[in-house]
Amino acid sequence: MNAPTPAASLMSGDDFRESLRRYKPRVFLDGRQVASVADERGFGPGINAIALTYDYALNPQYAPIMTAVQHTSGKTVNRLSHINTSSGDLLNKLEAVRLVCQETGCAQRYLTHDALNAIGQVSARIDDARGTTENTARFLNYLHRVQDQDLTLGIAMTDAKGDRSKRPHEQANVDSYLHIVERNAKGIVISGTKAIVTGAPYVHELLVMPCRNMGKEDADFAVCCAVPVDAPGITIVARPAGRPGEKVEHGAALFSRKYGQSTGVVMFDKVLVPWDSVFYAGEWEHSGHLTYSYATHHRHTCIGARAGFGDLLIGAGALMCEANGFDPGKESHLREQMVELITITESFFACGVAASVYGKPDAHSKTFMPDPVFSNIGKLLLATKIYDMHRIAHYVSGGLIVTLPGPDEDHNPETGAKLSEVLRANPDVPYEQRIETARFIEDLTAGYQGGWYSVISLHGGGSPAAMKQEIYRNYPVGSKVELVERILERGVAHDPDRAITKNRQPGKCCDTGCTTPGQPVMVDLPSVEATLPSRRQP
Repeated sequence: MNAPTPAASLMSGDDFRESLRRYKPRVFLDGRQVASVADERGFGPGINAIALTYDYALNPQYAPIMTAVQHTSGKTVNRLSHINTSSGDLLNKLEAVRLVCQETGCAQRYLTHDALNAIGQVSARIDDARGTTENTARFLNYLHRVQDQDLTLGIAMTDAKGDRSKRPHEQANVDSYLHIVERNAKGIVISGTKAIVTGAPYVHELLVMPCRNMGKEDADFAVCCAVPVDAPGITIVARPAGRPGEKVEHGAALFSRKYGQSTGVVMFDKVLVPWDSVFYAGEWEHSGHLTYSYATHHRHTCIGARAGFGDLLIGAGALMCEANGFDPGKESHLREQMVELITITESFFACGVAASVYGKPDAHSKTFMPDPVFSNIGKLLLATKIYDMHRIAHYVSGGLIVTLPGPDEDHNPETGAKLSEVLRANPDVPYEQRIETARFIEDLTAGYQGGWYSVISLHGGGSPAAMKQEIYRNYPVGSKVELVERILERGVAHDPDRAITKNRQPGKCCDTGCTTPGQPVMVDLPSVEATLPSRRQP
């Protein structure tokens, strides 16, 4: 009989909330300093979203998809801190992210996964260049601590950037990019500003990463390290998470009062980082590899996240049609809209599946990389189609989602009874249910939260221009050119210096490099099959 797989110390959602009390970060919200992040109402919806990723890992129904066995330790860990070593891992991660985002809209913690996978890759790359194993050993020590303590990490990647036309070393204000100001026996000292850090106030540690490819002159800006969120010298200026309004009992902000996301500007002022938490410092030659790897992992993950959000819109749209007295199956104009919403959601998710199936091991490590073309196409689709998703939700719902009187009127004796009579549509759907669905869709698509989802979908993980660049850079246009030239019998030999034929890659025609032929891509999960968002059957 096989011995049970040892597990890391997996926390529950309540354990996560309590763990935040062990940290004392310097955080400002709405012009005031926050005394306790864990007890700050303005951060509650964001903490709730991350807490769910902990609870799902302990839920027997979801544990098979929300946990994984870390190959370097043999321990069962939360999938959102796991290093992928197969196409199956990539697919299961995609499903796990869609699952938690169906509930939360954006679970945030998946950024931990994306950064850890990328840093592991660049650590191995540096070791290969130097002929050592030092960087990988340092990374694994850190990885195992994160997994054993079940930590959530914030990704401090996007710098303030200053004048966008100038490189980091050319900036008038050097602190517009994070940089090394000193190296000593204890470690490195860093200063600068990271402008967009998801969940910054309520994570355990921050992973500092460069946001661009650095040149030799920018060596001091090429830094990757980990710091506790409350390290001396760190100040976080944050936005509220969601809309934790005061009238929750009256039905305002039905979704965003429960789940949301804070972002923070994080300012570093001579922060000391011990050497055992420094993954590289000055190795500018490897900064591009790290940003590329992280972007590919993150864009792949975003596909699962926004598919979960699409599931919310599909369900809410169908409910609104029913409450309005329509059956989309019989009303062709509504059916067409619902099918378009379904098509958009499943199209970019299908790109995520393809990116998983055609994923390949990194050249310097065992980490599996999702296919960059499919990852970027999927992310580009969701980034540009998010506005269509909102439009469709508005179309099938009608104008009531923004013209409906406020929730206080439901409890006003002068108006409530009359409103419940005249604003009821389908006799089988109570007024309260129709109005609740309308306000839910307003919250997701037409209010503060809806605007946030639009912007974060468009720019999160890089701009559409960056994705288009990666698609063209990685797509085998050269192979297609030579295909046509063969058909035309031109007899032109491949010229490595010819611009349009430089990019030549193997076709996507078999399992080689992805999975062993004949083997299932995903792990067998019969106990959780019915719960997987992309595999549910009628």
